[in-house]
Amino acid sequence: MEKSGKLIFIVDDDKIILHLMEYVLQGKNDYNIKSFLSGEECLRNMYLNPDLVVLDYILNASDNHAMDGLETLIKLKKMNSNLPVIILSGNTDDHTSVEMLKNGATKVLRKDDWFVDRLEEHIESELG
Repeated sequence: MEKSGKLIFIVDDDKIILHLMEYVLQGKNDYNIKSFLSGEECLRNMYLNPDLVVLDYILNASDNHAMDGLETLIKLKKMNSNLPVIILSGNTDDHTSVEMLKNGATKVLRKDDWFVDRLEEHIESELG
């Protein structure tokens, strides 16, 4: 059964991380979560009008022909310039963070031991 709350897209090519975020966000909040393993899959589902997207920076680790997070972010923002997009990355350096923010990311979070807690806080802040 679909929840009636805000629709959040989660995009990550790591199924374990994807399921962890789904579990935490659906368990504690009234969010409707749709998860995708690629940027292409996310873009094909934009007709659902998500309220927020959580996007992994490296989406092409297993398929080097897949779009990465930056390419996906740029296309998402062309489709909806007001869409909040939170970027997750295991290896965020200053240059990467600046590039993502310059291209419309709302926030860039490092995937560390506490990223799910921080992610939840940022989502609540964005969606109210």
